[in-house]
Amino acid sequence: MPIRKVYLIQPGRDGRIWGKATMAPYTLMRLASLVPDEVPVEIIDEDLRPTPFDQIGPDDLVGITAKTLQIDRARWLTERLKARGATVVIGGTHATLAPDDVLAWADAIAVGEAYRTWPQMIDDFDRGELKRMYVDEEWANLDDLKPLTDRVLKQVDENRNYWTPYLEITRGCPRNCTFCTAIRVSGRVMRLRPVEAVVEEIQRRKIKRFFLTDDNFGLNFRLNPDYMEKLFKALRKLPLQGWTAQAEQLTADHPDLLKLAREAHLDKLFIGFESANPNNRRELGGKAKGNLARYRQVIDRIHAAGIGVVGLFVFGFDGDPPEIFQTTYDFIRESSLDSVSITILTPYVGTPQRAQWEQENRLIPGIPWSLYDTNHVTYVPKLMTPEQLAQGYDWLARKVYGWRAMAWRGARNLARVPLRDWPRKAVGSFSTDVGYRIECSHRDWMPGDDGIGQVVKGASKQGFFPLRQPTG
Repeated sequence: MPIRKVYLIQPGRDGRIWGKATMAPYTLMRLASLVPDEVPVEIIDEDLRPTPFDQIGPDDLVGITAKTLQIDRARWLTERLKARGATVVIGGTHATLAPDDVLAWADAIAVGEAYRTWPQMIDDFDRGELKRMYVDEEWANLDDLKPLTDRVLKQVDENRNYWTPYLEITRGCPRNCTFCTAIRVSGRVMRLRPVEAVVEEIQRRKIKRFFLTDDNFGLNFRLNPDYMEKLFKALRKLPLQGWTAQAEQLTADHPDLLKLAREAHLDKLFIGFESANPNNRRELGGKAKGNLARYRQVIDRIHAAGIGVVGLFVFGFDGDPPEIFQTTYDFIRESSLDSVSITILTPYVGTPQRAQWEQENRLIPGIPWSLYDTNHVTYVPKLMTPEQLAQGYDWLARKVYGWRAMAWRGARNLARVPLRDWPRKAVGSFSTDVGYRIECSHRDWMPGDDGIGQVVKGASKQGFFPLRQPTG
């Protein structure tokens, strides 16, 4: 059937926080830029506005990208869009990890990256020949990644609507952490965008700050040092206010690159310490060993380069006893971490972790996908009960994300920078902790019939504290 319009939807979860949304639809911006100029395209981010069902109908092609925690909402949207005659394609992490689950209710799915298959889907739909599944898991190089179009940038208006724009520079991760989906979603080969293309995109988008979506940007300090040097020298020429990236501890062993990174306006590195328990080495794919002395060394070296450190910790590994929360809190309190992320181990589809626990019959039945958000317990731990894991996590969250603790870390962060930089650094010194506090507030939510969380009260919930009203 001739195509009338393309709609690209990002399912809602958080709504606006202090007037803006947090998760810019970067993937949809790229896909919208692949839509032919003669075909109208509209991006709908449900955290900013609801899906306009009354405007969508036959001859419209709707693409929805969804992580596992969003897939219940994506299904709810699909049922209503199909009832209006629209054709719905589902892509994103969950469709890639669990294609059979999504094929049961979607018109078509996109497995893998979709940058090459999406134009084919549009053409096939236009000719009335849309297939049920499109697969792109070849992990092609990023040299020919099409630039974001001006009509997409104007429509999204990311500097006005989002707190922090997203950007991608590298893709893939050769690590094999048992709980991580990166290998299946982005491949094990580290792929690099041309430095010139990165600079051009930053300039054309007019962004001053950004968060890198790269799975393991810091691993390139070891794998591709020449590329990193070229990248940092190019970025230091731009009038950036700061940016952040995910990394490994090994970045601390490259002082020269760290110095260049700081000159390139790198603000913070999110370091995957993962666990304060050395018994969890096997699950961590070689990037962390529970060595607290090494963790302190890493923090000190990165701080010496003038870069902040956000410590990432995961709880619920098979080697974790109930005492792991106190051990981790003692380390956080004694360390000089700038911000902290704490999450509950989550057995996503397609990971070795889930396969093992399925075999051992340790997955808790009846848990909806919307609670696969790293904030809820979805399995039976080995050395503690599910209740102990949930209660320990809540206890640590209150300790780490209490206003006094966040104020102390934020003030300490500011004290590290010259007084002249305080106006520029003030928000960034506190914002990461505030963001993680908001994320932890999902522990007060349970899914509604529409896949959107609802704040609940009472003994049945897994607990924490609400910070804002849910989207509807």
